[in-house]
Amino acid sequence: MSYCREEGKDKIIFVTKEDHETPSTADITYNAEEDDDAPGLILPNGEINWQCPCLGGMASGPCGEPFKEAFSCFHYSPAEPKGSDCIEEFRNMQECMSKYPELYPFDKDEENDKGTEEQSKGTTTTVEQKTNEEVAVSKESVATRAS
Repeated sequence: MSYCREEGKDKIIFVTKEDHETPSTADITYNAEEDDDAPGLILPNGEINWQCPCLGGMASGPCGEPFKEAFSCFHYSPAEPKGSDCIEEFRNMQECMSKYPELYPFDKDEENDKGTEEQSKGTTTTVEQKTNEEVAVSKESVATRAS
């Protein structure tokens, strides 16, 4: 037995197994005219909508211009892989953001990656030092045996 009830702004629909077995007759076509008030990141003419809330305000503020340059470069990039020709723009954006850590805090995952990277560098150095020491010992052993 299917039924529907409303709780505040929500509409709750309960359906039976039999309801799910029959194909839906719902019309769920997209009507662009209804969605004109929120165009999204890319405008109908293909340009970037810098006012889109999905950008989280990145297009404004002290690093808004470097962000726009990097994002535009990536969006319009013909290179393969996409954006590989935008390294300089992203580097400029990153340099700008590093000047304002209170506005653009580092991601915790990024900090963890740096810690892991530093640890692995330390381990690599230790392994290289150990290998060099072993090579030196081996050379001494060979020299001792030869004399």
